Order: sequence, then structure tokens, then C-alpha cells
Amino acid sequence: MQQPKRYLITSALPYANGYKHIGHLAGAYLPADTYVRYLRAQQRDVVFVCGSDEHGTAIPIQAAKENTTPRAIIDKYHEICKKNFEDLGISFDIYHRTSEPLHHETSQEFFTYLNDRNEFQVFESEQYYDEEARTFLADRYIKGTCPNCGFNQAYGDQCEKCGKTLSPDELINPVSTLSGMTPVKRPTKHWYLPLDKHEGFLRKWILEEHGNDWKANVVGQCKSWIDGGLLPRAVTRDLDWGIKVPLTDAEGKVLYVWFDAPIGYISATKQWAINAGKDWKPYWYDKDTSLVHFIGKDNIVFHSIIFPVMLNLHGNILPSFVAGNEFMNLEGDKMSTSRNWKIDMQDYIDDFVNKDNGGEQTVDMLRYYLTQIAPESKDSEFTWKGFQDAVNNELVSVFANFVNRTMVLMHKLTSGKVPKLHEDVMDDKDRNMLAGFMKTKEVVEDCIEHFRFREGLFEVIELSRKGNRYMQEKEPWILARNLETNPENQKIIDNCLHVCLQLSANLAIFINPWLPSTSKKMLHMFKVVEKILFWENAGKQKLLSPGYSLREPSLLFRKVEDDEIKYQVEKLKSNAKPSTAVAEVPVEEIKPEMKAEIVYDDFAKISLFTGKILSATKVKKADKLLQLEVDLGFEKRTILSGIAEHFEPDSIIGQQVVVVANLAPRKMKGIESNGMILMAEDSAGKLYFVQPAQEIAAGAKVS
Repeated sequence: MQQPKRYLITSALPYANGYKHIGHLAGAYLPADTYVRYLRAQQRDVVFVCGSDEHGTAIPIQAAKENTTPRAIIDKYHEICKKNFEDLGISFDIYHRTSEPLHHETSQEFFTYLNDRNEFQVFESEQYYDEEARTFLADRYIKGTCPNCGFNQAYGDQCEKCGKTLSPDELINPVSTLSGMTPVKRPTKHWYLPLDKHEGFLRKWILEEHGNDWKANVVGQCKSWIDGGLLPRAVTRDLDWGIKVPLTDAEGKVLYVWFDAPIGYISATKQWAINAGKDWKPYWYDKDTSLVHFIGKDNIVFHSIIFPVMLNLHGNILPSFVAGNEFMNLEGDKMSTSRNWKIDMQDYIDDFVNKDNGGEQTVDMLRYYLTQIAPESKDSEFTWKGFQDAVNNELVSVFANFVNRTMVLMHKLTSGKVPKLHEDVMDDKDRNMLAGFMKTKEVVEDCIEHFRFREGLFEVIELSRKGNRYMQEKEPWILARNLETNPENQKIIDNCLHVCLQLSANLAIFINPWLPSTSKKMLHMFKVVEKILFWENAGKQKLLSPGYSLREPSLLFRKVEDDEIKYQVEKLKSNAKPSTAVAEVPVEEIKPEMKAEIVYDDFAKISLFTGKILSATKVKKADKLLQLEVDLGFEKRTILSGIAEHFEPDSIIGQQVVVVANLAPRKMKGIESNGMILMAEDSAGKLYFVQPAQEIAAGAKVS
């Protein structure tokens, strides 16, 4: 495939309404930074844009909580978030703001362009209005009783107790959060983007053109939405805070935040171009540009369906890849801002980076672990013990240990200089080790080019592990004891340390996209300039010249101590707020219904296999049924499951499941179901998928 002329990389614009946690970092920002650093090492034309999303109801709601103004909120959290990213090595070319005049102008021009070409539909509908506050109410400004679980503090868009997605009309006894009064219905006019008119375009572009090369969770979620039937989506709303709709008959209306936020990528590119003296247009109009979005799974639909429709209508290029990652959990539970079950980027910076006097090594320690457990294909989990093990057992004991041993032995056995390579005493171990540099380059390159960052990092660590084994087999410290009787040993020692030093230089290049501070520290020890990090040098066997003096070694990483981990776990638990979830019934009070006793032969008749959900759609006129397409490894099955009231279809794409595969087919609502998904139900009636503790290939037998 021909290499694009330029790259435009985006990370989802974070809301400027509070601190952002490490789950956000792992999903949309760290993988993007890794990719960008690799592209820069390739000396490709790349621009990396991001910025604060400063509109929408989240901002004034936070302002009310902090008893201040929306402007004060965005000014505060924009600077905090920007500094957090800088402190953790995220190398944006620009971190812009959607409150900037340039963004307002760009968004209004975008809206006007589509409106002038009749790409919107205008509908009048009745929406809740607060007569005392004299304003229409956004979903989050309405509370009431959840029709699903009876919680009396549910919001107009979601119940935070049972998690069910709602609309204000579904709430029982709705009240305005602004005045406490019961709102009334009033007619209001809004502009809508008719997504239903673009289903054909989306089906062809996503499912046909990118169905095989995009991630399964992205394609699956898009397919679920398209198959379920797209609906017109409002692009305006009645609010005071936001970008004014540029029409004379739209007084009191602003652009819906979902519409203006992705346009922030364009306005950020414009501002970068102004700052750099460049032309921004090729990055958004030239088809020889690769546009790549890095996002969390909650943003997949916006970046894979809605924004592409907008771009297509506006004449812009379309994304070449949407890197939608899953969510990262924390110590056995979902990260939650409302429950304060999270580790903010600021928390890590305060407790590790700042305490280590600038602590570049602790920045890379976090970058390493978050990449190692990145939720690339399924939800993952951060644990403080896992963090400690990853740092101590891999970064310290494998990677840093190899580099340090090499440098120490070089100063001890070859006078602190790079020894020459003596071809007359080379053996297969030397040759295989040198040949391994290029093999690693090819694998790492393929991994990064195809967004498999976890696998790529594993290959780099694996190369350092091979280096440790090679050195252990060569034992230069043993050979040095017998130099008087076997002077030829010096040549073997020279060869071993020459190979290890060249390997160390290659490791500095390979590790740079993931751990840039570590890479620079290694270059300082080697006394070489940063140009060596250009990818064209990766895999070379002669990066450090024989006879060249190197600096004394310094430790690349420190160990993470037990008391640090204990402190972090206790801090997390003590700061957590009580959950609004239904309290579980004590174990001794649970009296499950037990069915009639069976013998082993009865159980042995059941064939259970692991599977993966490829797509999920709601079954028409069946409130409880979802139609699932499940990959069983050896075949794909259509299975109907009564879980529609518990899960949104797009939230379970890629979910690993256990399937009763030999259940007799059964027709429901005219659809034949071939199997059953095993589920577990807690005392509150919440359903959970039964699945292996670790990911396993589809089609594995369960017994």
C-alpha cells in the first residue's frame, strides 16, 4: 500500500470540566502519542492535534457545583489538563480550545455551509421548559424517578443507579434541577442532520471498504447502529452556553456540543498552521492525507458515523482509521468520576513524578504499564500490584538490567570504550544476535503501522530479554578471569560487549515511541545525538563506533516499593464515594432456587464453547431481545438473547461469552436462534456475562 503524503492524528477532545484519569490517558492519548512518535522517527509529515472541549451542559453543571462561572471552569481545567499531558510526555503539536474565536468561526462556517445546501431538516417538537428559570432544559437539567429501577434521582439522559439510558419523557415526576419546579412542555424548533439518508454511504464506506482492516469493535458497533436504522440527530439545542447558531430565526440556540466538538480538530489544525506558517487545507482536503482518530469506545459512533457524514457533506477527507479502544477498569471495578473510583493523571504526577524530582523515569513507568494492559480489543484492568510487577519484573529486571550490565562490563572490561568486532572469533550466537536487530525492527514496524502497540512493546522487551540470555551464555566476566592464560578470550569479550552495545543502541531507537524519556537517557549515556532515533537507523549493526568512549551508566528505572503500593490502594479506597447501586443482599440471606438434582451424564450432554459477539441489534417489537452474531471459532451463529433491558447493543461488541452450542434451534419473532449465552444475575437483578478470567480464542471448549 502506498504511503500517504501526510498524516493528521487526533485524540478525543476531553471535557474541560474536571480532572482526567489514567483510563482516559490509556484509551485516547498514549496510543496516539506512541503512533505519532513513530511517524516522526520515520520523518513523515505528521500533525498531532487535540484540545479542550468547552461547550455542552457538563460545563455549566460543573460551574454550579463549584459555585462559579462556566468561563472560570474551562479556564481552570483547560490549563490543568494541558499541563498533565505535558508532564506525562504527550507530544501534541497543538492543544487548542473550542472556546477560541477561531473555533466558533470554523463551526459556524461549517453549519452555514451545510445549511445553505439544505443538508439539514428542521423539526418542531415539544421539550421540557422551566417557567421559573425561563429556559428550555437540557437532559442533564431534568431529574425524576427512573422507570426501570425506581431511583428518584435519575437524570434525563441516564439513571446512574441502574445505568439505563433514558429520555426526559421516560422520567416519572420530572423536575427541573435549576428551580426544583415541575417543567412544562413547550414547542421549540431545531435543526437535524438526517443520518438515515446516509446509510448507504456509511454501509459502503465502513462495512465494505474498511470492514476487514478496521478493528472489530469499531466495525461491529457501527454495523449495529446502521442495521438498527439511523435517525435524524439534532445539531442545535436551547442553551445559553455554546456556539450561537448563525441564523436570524435561531435566537437562544447553540450548536449541539457533539456537532461542534469534532470540528475542533479542524480549528486546531488551522491554529497550528497559523503558528507554524503552514497551509492547513491539505490536511483536511487532500486525499493523500491519512486522518486517524484515537478515541475510547464511547466515542466510536461520533467518529465513525456522525462526523464522517459531516465531513463527506462538507467535502473533507474521511478517516483512514478509527482507533477505538475499550475501557480500563480499576482494582476490580469500573473507573467512576462520580464515585471517585479513579486515579487522576494529576494524582500520579503528584505522587510519583513530582516526588521523584521531575521523575522522567516514573513517567515512562506509567506509560509502560498502561501500554502493557491497553484495552485494545477488550476492557482491561489497572491494579497497583500489576503496576509494581510490570516495573520491577520487566522494566527493571529485564530491560534496564541488560543496559546497565552492558555499560558496567564495558567500563570494567574494555576501558569504557566500544570494543571492535573480531570476525575471526565470531560464532553463531553473535551472528544470530546481530541478525535479530533487523527482525525485531520488522515486527515492531508492522505492529505500530497496524496499531498493535501492546504487541510491539512486547517485542522490544523480548529483544532485551534475548540480550540478557546472550550475555549469560557468553559470560564475559568468567572469560576475563583467564586472560593471562588465554589472551584470545579478550577477543570473545570484545565481541560480546560490542554486540550488547549495538543492541542497547537499537533498544534506544525501538523503545522511543513508547518511553521517550528512557530513550533520551540512553542516548546521553552513549554520547550520541537524537538523530540516531530516526527509524532508518533501527536494525543497524553498527550504531556505536569502536573506540568511542561512553559515559558511566546510570539506572534507567527504580523499583516500586511495597509501601508505595499499599499507600495507593488505601488512598483509593478511602477517597471512594459510596455507590448509588442497589446494596447487595448478604450472602447468608440469599436463598437461590435450586432445580432438581441431575447426574454427571446429564451435564455431559451440554456442549459449551467460548465465543465473541461480532454484532448486536435490537429485535423489532421485542423489548427484551437482542439479536447477536457470535463467532464460535469454527462457525458464526445467530443467537437471540433476552438481555436488551440490561445492555445497549453497541456496548457488548467484542464481548467474550460462553455459549450452549448444542441447544435445539428455536424461532422467536421470526428469527431462528441457534444457541444460548450464559449469564449470571446478582441479587439486584443485574446481569453479567459468564466468561473466562482471561481472553481465550473463540471456539475453546468449556468443561
